[in-house]
This record gives sequence, structure tokens and C-alpha cells, in this order.
Amino acid sequence: MLQVKQLNKIYSGKVATKALVDIDLTIEQGEFVGIMGPSGSGKTTLLNMVSTIDTPSSGEIYINGKSPHVLKANDLARFRRRHLGFVFQDFNLLDTLTIAENIVLPLTLDKKGLREMDQKLKTVAKKLGIEDILKKRTYEISGGQKQRAAIARAMIHSPSLLLADEPTGSLDSKSSRTVMEMLEMINETECTTTMLVTHDPLAASFCHRVVFIKDGELYNEIHRGDNRQQFFQEIIDMLSFLGGTSNELSSVRI
Repeated sequence: MLQVKQLNKIYSGKVATKALVDIDLTIEQGEFVGIMGPSGSGKTTLLNMVSTIDTPSSGEIYINGKSPHVLKANDLARFRRRHLGFVFQDFNLLDTLTIAENIVLPLTLDKKGLREMDQKLKTVAKKLGIEDILKKRTYEISGGQKQRAAIARAMIHSPSLLLADEPTGSLDSKSSRTVMEMLEMINETECTTTMLVTHDPLAASFCHRVVFIKDGELYNEIHRGDNRQQFFQEIIDMLSFLGGTSNELSSVRI
């Protein structure tokens, strides 16, 4: 579903910085994969390459067999709207719109009909348990509700690939768990391929596998199996081994 081949990213300057070095990564259809590593390891750079926010220095990225980085601007914008869903740490909801208007924004930009938008809005709002906040504004709801609304917006057009960048970073532990349960449920029920960049071991423990990056290179990966508590501990152990900071190492039990 997602293929990354020999991906490199070099930022020029007085001293050139290698942010990613020869990254090879495959994510199959329906997989839920976490990307972790110390601050500055290159995990967000990788997400930016896959999401087409930034362009590789060399290497190839294929999503459903297509290479988005060769598309012209208008075609690339259309590709993003139809194939990619985005969930961010700071929600990226528009304060001037209601929650419902925020959620249907991808369909509005794609010029879908009102009936189709209304039907899809009702379906996704029910699935995420946010039917009662659709008429509210962003300042009237909690952080956890904002993130659920952001997930609804990311999912309303049934993307091929859902990209989540620190989706629990602005949330308390209870809201973080709820958001991750929502992402897990979407992955299981919709078979939506999901790539999660996070520093939070609890969030990462919801993934099928976690890929670790260090100094711009793929370092290791671990798989969940049947025991999420054990997987959670393995993630903490790996982060500790990589030199994760104190806020990247959690003592929370799942």
C-alpha cells in the first residue's frame, strides 16, 4: 500500500544535514504502524515526505502504486484530498466554522453534493460519538472532542492512508487513550492503513508494529502480537536504549 524506497532527505546550508538516509519501508493495506525515535531522529521528516508536505532529495515513495511527488500542483492537491487523511497534534480546526463544517471541509473542497456530505457526516459522527457537538464551535468543546472531530474530518472521504502526527501530544491521559481507541477502531472496522508518528509509548502500543528511527536511519522494529502490555514495555525498553528523554518514557500501565 505504501512503499518507501531508498529515501534520502538532505537539508542544505553551511553544513549539509542528512535528515533521512536510505530509508526502505513497506506498510501493507490495513496495517497500523507507529514511527518512533528520539527528538531529531527524522520521524517527522519521514511523515512529511510520505504526506507530500516536503519532497525527498532522492528515493521513491509510492501510495497505492502511484508516486505523488511527480504530480503537478493541482493533481497533487487532488491526490491529497482523495487519498490521504491527516490528524495533527494541534487539531488544525478552523475557529470560524462549526464542528460539522470543519468535518465536511474535504468534501466541500472536492465539490461533493450536499446530500452526500450530510450522509457521510452523520455516519462518521455516529461512529466517533460526536453527534452532539456538530453545531458547536471549536472554543465550546474539549481537546479530546476536538481531536475526535479532527479524526472525523480525516476519515470522511475514506482515505487510502491515514497519517497521524503526535495526535495525543496536546491531550491528557484519558483523552489520549480515547483518541487512540478511536484510531484503532477505525483501522479495524474500515481497514484504513494508518501511519502514526509519536513519542508516546502508550499511543504506540495500539499499533500492529513500531518502527524505530535513529539519526535518520531505520534502527529496528517490533511487533505487537497478542499481549499489548508486553508490547508497551518493549517500546519503553527500546526508547530507553535509544536514549529517549524522560517525557518519552512513561510509567503508565495499560
